[in-house]
Amino acid sequence: MHNLKLASVVVGLSIASSGFAATEIEWWHAMGGANGEKVNEIAKAFNDSQDAYEVKPVYKGNYTETMTSAIAAFRAKQQPAIVQVFEVGTASMMAAKGAIYPVYKLMKDSGQAFDESAYLSAVTGYYSNSDGQMLSMPFNSSTPVLYYNKDLFKKAGISQAPKTWQDVESVSNKLLASGVTCGFTTAWQSWIQLENLSARHNVPFASLDNGFGGLKTELKFNGPLQVAHVQKMGEWQKSGIFSYSGRTNDGAAKFYSQECAMFTESSAGYAGIKRNAKFDFGVAELPYWEGKVKQPSNTIIGGASLWVLQGHSKEEYKGVASFLSYLSKASVQADWHQFSGYLPITKAAYDLTKEQGFYKANPGTETGVIQMTTGTPTANTKGLRLGNFVQIRGVIDEALESVWSGDVDAQTALNTAVERGNAQLRKFEKAND
Repeated sequence: MHNLKLASVVVGLSIASSGFAATEIEWWHAMGGANGEKVNEIAKAFNDSQDAYEVKPVYKGNYTETMTSAIAAFRAKQQPAIVQVFEVGTASMMAAKGAIYPVYKLMKDSGQAFDESAYLSAVTGYYSNSDGQMLSMPFNSSTPVLYYNKDLFKKAGISQAPKTWQDVESVSNKLLASGVTCGFTTAWQSWIQLENLSARHNVPFASLDNGFGGLKTELKFNGPLQVAHVQKMGEWQKSGIFSYSGRTNDGAAKFYSQECAMFTESSAGYAGIKRNAKFDFGVAELPYWEGKVKQPSNTIIGGASLWVLQGHSKEEYKGVASFLSYLSKASVQADWHQFSGYLPITKAAYDLTKEQGFYKANPGTETGVIQMTTGTPTANTKGLRLGNFVQIRGVIDEALESVWSGDVDAQTALNTAVERGNAQLRKFEKAND
């Protein structure tokens, strides 16, 4: 009788504990607002789809705050299994030896089916090693496009969006003549007006394949094309064709208020513009300089990817691999793409979105995808992999602002930025060589 009672207690305990057997997987992210709510929704859907694992998304602030928190947590041995890191942190994550569990290896070790060719090469190239193996999982990728106010264009007698920067100048002059205050403004000036300008024209931003070839890279964004573009923008700032609006995406306010008729911004800005613009707007590809290139190349991405951190159990990693497979499903990716405005990361998600008629119902939402899949990525258009990139962007911002204010010419400003940026690269190289 005593043994039967003991057996029943053991069985009862095992039954009770089985209800809490799901292995928890912590996912730190930087998605606030509506996108943050969507992240919670995605995690819940995965959790509801099976009972072995429970993904727990945790908002840790903006990109910089999230990455800083993850580094501090790793040092304290309290790191999450998954952390979302913005694209400029890629080199730093790669250099963190022993800290990351490469995605391609994780999927293989966990026995998950994983076909790297299923992902858009222009997206995955940014997060792959020299052998083409994916180190992190792309999650929210975007690329810059040109938004334009169709109502103001119509009023000024302009029938189509500009394709080239020469067109931007002539269109802007017509807009100014019709009473518009400024032709265009820009968000994220380093990313759009230098990093993507370089990729669009297939010229290097840095040596050694834009940093993919190693730590000894040198910055090259003070070449003839970049200098001419920045110099022209400095002239446009004086004439009203261009209006500087700050280092992030503050230019949105000038576009919403119709102060500026055009806005170069992330493709992921579409939802915000659709929500806030009280006018008919269009989306066009990022302009290029006619005569400088026969066919513009693909632009490069912004956004972030998901990195898996070392220091967890095999069971947790099986759950992480299962979750990453779930995230890559066409239905999940298509839904995230359509909701957020970020690019679909797989060909299947892109095809599904087309089949569902989303692009026809929402004109302009396909522009970024088309632009990103133009041709085959080259060494100059695969992306950028630079150490201390956050600091380098700060240096670039200062240089560009000195041109917009008329304090120095473009050549001097970019030469100084390259010199200061290279010092940051050497500092990173010394710390990680």
